Amino acid sequence: MHRRSFKNDRSRKFLFKSSRFKRRGRSNSFNRGQKKGSGGERINPVKFINKAVMAEKVDIFKPEHKFQDFKIDQSLKQIVAARGYKVPTPIQDKVIPYAINGSDIVGVANTGTGKTAAFLLPLINKIIINPKEQVLIIAPTRELALQIDQEFKSFTKGMRLFSVCCVGGMSIGRQISNLRYKYNAIIGTPGRLKDLAEKKMINLSRFNNIVLDEADRMLDMGFINDTRFIMNGMPKDRQVFFFSATLSHDIERFIKEFLRVPIRVSVKTRDTAENVEQNIIRIERGKTKLDVLNELLNQIEFNKVLIFGRTKHGVERLSKTLFNNGFKVESIHGNKNNSQRQRALGLFKNNNIQVLVATDVAARGLDIADISHVINYDIPATYTDYIHRIGRTGRWNKRGMALTFIE
Repeated sequence: MHRRSFKNDRSRKFLFKSSRFKRRGRSNSFNRGQKKGSGGERINPVKFINKAVMAEKVDIFKPEHKFQDFKIDQSLKQIVAARGYKVPTPIQDKVIPYAINGSDIVGVANTGTGKTAAFLLPLINKIIINPKEQVLIIAPTRELALQIDQEFKSFTKGMRLFSVCCVGGMSIGRQISNLRYKYNAIIGTPGRLKDLAEKKMINLSRFNNIVLDEADRMLDMGFINDTRFIMNGMPKDRQVFFFSATLSHDIERFIKEFLRVPIRVSVKTRDTAENVEQNIIRIERGKTKLDVLNELLNQIEFNKVLIFGRTKHGVERLSKTLFNNGFKVESIHGNKNNSQRQRALGLFKNNNIQVLVATDVAARGLDIADISHVINYDIPATYTDYIHRIGRTGRWNKRGMALTFIE
């Protein structure tokens, strides 16, 4: 792929010029008020601007525990060490001891802080102690469910523990076939899990451990009735883990309905990660968003870019346009089947393409290393969606940049 090389000072000048605004005049979006996302929420563009905190100004987290201190099986500790886990993240440090003791937990933390390991390690340990334990993990999207399933398999390598991933958009016949074999955990999306339970392929009464990951998204996406069906089919005596980056009044009611005096653990200090530089790109008169996007993507530092669009058709159209402009690009949205979506994610994760254009299906939970920039080509529907979109960059305390186009 042909790409122009820009000097860093030229890049900074471009960003400054594009994001600054006049205090007078009709062209000033700030003076006209808040911008409206596709879902109807009006978001003040000022919320899209946030300077990253320099590393030397951030307090160094000092965990109370080491992984070797946790009361988990020695073989699991060895796998954790082999994977390079040295000290727990804040959410892991706080959650794992309570989880091991059997408490219901509501965990609140920014995305990219290690929530998956925080619930997987205690549950895997529980299965090691008692192989009859069965675990159900629910995620809002197939991509996140598949990612959690991969993590489960990685943590249990060589242990003869098995998981089945049950998500929509994939062959239900193959999933039914997999459910006929021995398994310790089922990981899936609410709709598919409900379908399989109704077909008597999953006996919910056998599961006394459940995780709701990215719970706020599940309720936002209309999965509340499916999730309630699943919860009501489980034993009353169960352990529930409820993880989310944001909590609403609706979620609080759901927590009161299904959790028993949960331990609340919050390590969230602000809505967005401190190490993500956030800014707007002001589209000047005479230019289009596509013109500006092309200029940005030709800069050398834009080496792994996730672009969010509003609609499936708009995302696909933008992806094809960028491809015709000479960029290595793939797209992911609801009209793509599972193999197409997994292929696109794989190419992006393995740095075989520079750009992934996506709808909000890619905004939650996906852990993709070293995304240099998140670009909101279209303004998100809600500020919560914005938080999750930009959480794809700056993961694991690395620096990232999030840019939002304002017309």
